[in-house]
Amino acid sequence: MLEITPTLQIDESEITFAAKRASGPGGQHVNKVSTAVELRFDARACAAISNEMFIRLRKVAGRRMTASGEIILTADEHRSRIDNKRAATKRLVDMLKAAAKKPKFRVATKPSKASKERRIVAKKTTGERKKMRGKLKLVD
Repeated sequence: MLEITPTLQIDESEITFAAKRASGPGGQHVNKVSTAVELRFDARACAAISNEMFIRLRKVAGRRMTASGEIILTADEHRSRIDNKRAATKRLVDMLKAAAKKPKFRVATKPSKASKERRIVAKKTTGERKKMRGKLKLVD
């Protein structure tokens, strides 16, 4: 069981891993060994994820979530498959933690009378300052 939050656990059998060939420098090692890991997690089919959390997860995952609700993560930054598997799992856990947080709702407030007055006084002083920048008119 992967513990995301104290109230949210995901069974590891819901996550599938596939080994792939990594790209980039590394010479013969990269060409011979499948060290890159592709993680697949079907968030829509997971019973532990509520509809609200799924909507937030779709926003967090972005293009890494398919239209069918499956998250696909690829890790190939390490030379070993085990380290890449850990990195991909950590990314999934971080993504799920971010989606588990409910956003705080902002309570709308009105500006106080004193703050409105301060704003108007500041605007008037700014206007007066700008008037002083104009050309001086000579009176005969």
